[in-house]
Amino acid sequence: MVCKLTASAAALGVSAVMATGALADAHSQNLSGDLIIFSDMSNPAPRAVMEGMVERFGEMHPDLNIELTVIDREAYKTQIRNFLTANSPDVANWYAGNRMAPYVDAGLFEDVSDIWEGTLSEELASTKGAMTMDGKQWGVPYTYYQWGVYYRKDIYDQYGLSEPQDWDTFKSNCQTLLDNGVKCFTIGTKFLWTAGGWFDYLNMRTNGFDYHMKLTAGEIPWTDDGVKATFANWRELIDMGAFIDNHTAYSWQEALPFMTGGDAAAYLMGNFAVAPLREAGLSDDQLDYFQFPAINADVELGEDAPTDTFHIPSGAANKDNAKAFLKWVVSADNQTLINAGNALGQLPVNSNSSVDDDKFLKEGFDVLSNKAPGGIAQFFDRDAPAEMAKVAMEGFQEFMVRPDNIDKILDRLERARGRIY
Repeated sequence: MVCKLTASAAALGVSAVMATGALADAHSQNLSGDLIIFSDMSNPAPRAVMEGMVERFGEMHPDLNIELTVIDREAYKTQIRNFLTANSPDVANWYAGNRMAPYVDAGLFEDVSDIWEGTLSEELASTKGAMTMDGKQWGVPYTYYQWGVYYRKDIYDQYGLSEPQDWDTFKSNCQTLLDNGVKCFTIGTKFLWTAGGWFDYLNMRTNGFDYHMKLTAGEIPWTDDGVKATFANWRELIDMGAFIDNHTAYSWQEALPFMTGGDAAAYLMGNFAVAPLREAGLSDDQLDYFQFPAINADVELGEDAPTDTFHIPSGAANKDNAKAFLKWVVSADNQTLINAGNALGQLPVNSNSSVDDDKFLKEGFDVLSNKAPGGIAQFFDRDAPAEMAKVAMEGFQEFMVRPDNIDKILDRLERARGRIY
């Protein structure tokens, strides 16, 4: 259905100044005709954000007829190829990295490199790699969120531990905790993907972002020495007993009480874990965050930051209007507005945006904007094809329980690579 546009800047709790911050640039173009947008932002808060953006952009261009169709998020995933192939809209939501690759390869997404020219290339630099294929950019980002190590600062303080900057300190902190009866990390691997986060960070820190991207793209064998080095580093933690017992029995939410109860000191997780940790009673004095430390000093730090995006289908009828909309979407003011705590509650990608007065959002924004020179990964099950991600994450979970099976696991993953790619 075509939505009625009801969410305004005021409804999203933004001042008139902020609502009009990008207005001057938008008015420099006099847009008319049509703009057809398909969106998967179907949950209440994202939907209000999407409708608000359409309303504000429409107010800037009163001669422009904008039609927004919001499709259920899961249904959207099954419908996108169909509507990109026939009767495509002018703008469509999707995801960065490997998730956009099939549509780029099939010629279904438009090259929008010209949008990235000039200052925007610098302002959006943290995600440029994730939006680039064959040296060209195929969409723009509108939100992302950081991953990292969320930890019990009060427990670290109790045992005289500091945030680790390197692998040796990371492990020595862990040993101190274990010596005092505290597990280093909670984790729930019942649904596999949490182990994918550990592989992402260990592999990026061991071999670098580019290597990690080539591996998830099927260009590097799973039996490669670099992969084996990643698992050797992981095994150091497993052999220490760093992770909670029986983690295969828990979802990520079910693993939270080990941290809130003080049985485990930290969690490698996305920023979405902060709200339930706070709701469980941890104060911001007890809870803190650090960037996963370096392992190999010769590689630059990369980060996991799943990124949501806008694209122009190659079959769009109104590409000039679509490009104007995308350029406005990534403006610093709009990025600030839509990612605020009373909207998406995530991070703006534009480095000139501001974030809510929340210490985790501020620190995550700083990490992604300034401390991730290696690049921004999308998370294992987004960067690898779905079938490969499933097989690999099953292997990660098995390795955490039976690390002696590593050779069999890597052989199985390598056979899958040969079949899937």
